[in-house]
Amino acid sequence: MRPTFSIICFTVLSGAGYGLLFLLGLATAFGVMPTLRSQLPLELARFALANPLIPNPSLALTTALAVGAILVAAGLLCSLGHLGKPARAWRALSQWRSSWLSREGIFSLLSFVPLLGMIVDLIARPTLSSPSMALRACGVLLCLGCVATVVCTAHIYSSLKPIRAWHDRHVVPGYLYLSLYSGALLLTALATLGIPTQTTVVALWLGNALIVAPYAAVSKWRYWRSIDAHGPPRAGAATGLDRLGSVRSFEQPHTEENYLTHEMGFVLARKHSRTLRAFAFWSILLAPMSSLLLAWLGGGFFFAWPALALGLLGVFVERWLFFAEARHAVMAYYGR
Repeated sequence: MRPTFSIICFTVLSGAGYGLLFLLGLATAFGVMPTLRSQLPLELARFALANPLIPNPSLALTTALAVGAILVAAGLLCSLGHLGKPARAWRALSQWRSSWLSREGIFSLLSFVPLLGMIVDLIARPTLSSPSMALRACGVLLCLGCVATVVCTAHIYSSLKPIRAWHDRHVVPGYLYLSLYSGALLLTALATLGIPTQTTVVALWLGNALIVAPYAAVSKWRYWRSIDAHGPPRAGAATGLDRLGSVRSFEQPHTEENYLTHEMGFVLARKHSRTLRAFAFWSILLAPMSSLLLAWLGGGFFFAWPALALGLLGVFVERWLFFAEARHAVMAYYGR
């Protein structure tokens, strides 16, 4: 498929946003994250207009919730750029019985309900020392909404049987791992701003470096091995004439380019594919590991931000490859 910047930004930004919101919801449900201990408008004004490095643990939660919501909203807006008529995007919500795209839109909107509930609860009771039951319940619902939305996003592609590179069992786990990975990188970087104790930052960093990042990188490696094992679509398999011998096209169906040949006939050289795969794999795997090592050697928490930049760059390259290496089975009719 011809990679489109809008759809790549959608999957990367929304994936990072949902990963971040999932971790926040999970931490809130278990009572790990602190609640507001002062007035929210005053804290936001101090954060925006004065020194951003405010040693207030409550600011980390509110800032992270806002960042997650902004990333999700930005991703959804980017997805509209890929539509022919964005003004009619709301009609996609009516096809939830058969369309994963419709289900994704519905779950993405529903996930904002517990998110807003958390914000309202924090504003209404800013002096609580521990999360209320309503806040914990919203955290659980937010986790479920984030997971459901990312799963639906992955199934949009994995359900397309004519595109062999997408109709693969590694697509859904890959989307989930990379969303959690991006969210953990982002939460680690944000935690360096608002949490004065080192325990939370180090725990996030270690979990991402030693557990999430290896799982995400290995998941992509298995996915690439799987699509390489099957190879590009063949004319014999596409027509069902393999049993009769070698099948090839002796005449093009038409002389001009059509929508499918333009969108689904993108060709990426194998050498470029291997180079980009290696870059994405090692960027995803080593971003939190190397930054954690540098921080341990005396660099401090500053390296959480370069790790975030490198990790998201690796995810962006991986997502570009996800679309660039996907070819529709119809291309076999053209001998490509």
